[in-house]
Amino acid sequence: MDQKKIGLFLKELRKEKGLTQQQLAEIMNVSNRSISRWETGSNMPDLDLLISIANYYDVELKEILDGERKDKPMEKEIEETVLKVADYSNEEKIFLIKRLHYVFIAGAIAFLVYFILDINGLSNNGGIYENIANFALGLVLGILLCGILYTSRYISKIRAFKKRLLKRNL
Repeated sequence: MDQKKIGLFLKELRKEKGLTQQQLAEIMNVSNRSISRWETGSNMPDLDLLISIANYYDVELKEILDGERKDKPMEKEIEETVLKVADYSNEEKIFLIKRLHYVFIAGAIAFLVYFILDINGLSNNGGIYENIANFALGLVLGILLCGILYTSRYISKIRAFKKRLLKRNL
C-alpha cells in the first residue's frame, strides 16, 4: 500500500468535487490538517473514515486503497466484511476510551485526596495520613505513566511483545 499514491488520489478526488481542504474537513468532521496529512501521504484516515470518503466520492474502497480508479467493482461481500472490521475497530476504540476515563477519574480522586491531606499538613506528620498521602501520590504517578503509555504508540509494541511471550510459554 503506497500512502503517497493514495494521498495523491484523495487530492485528485477532492479537486474533482471542487472542494477545498477546509470544506472537505467540515464534511468529514475532521481538521483540515488531517486532510492535508492524508493528501501528502504522511498519515492515513481510519478505516471508517475511508469508507465514508469512498461513499462521498462514489468510488470503491479498493480504488482508494490502490490509489487509482479500477474498472472492476468491489464485491459486496468484501465490502460488508470491511464495514464489519471498521465497526469492530470503532467498538474497541470506544471501549479503550471508556477504560481510560475510569482510570483518569481514579487518578483525579487520588490527587484530590493527596491535595486535601497536604493542605491540612497531614501528609508529612508520620501517621496513617502520611501513608494514605504517599499511596495516593503513588497512584497518581502510576496512572499518569499508564496514560502516557496508552496514548502513545508504545502500547501496541508492549501488546505485541506480550503476545509473543504468551505464545512461547504455551
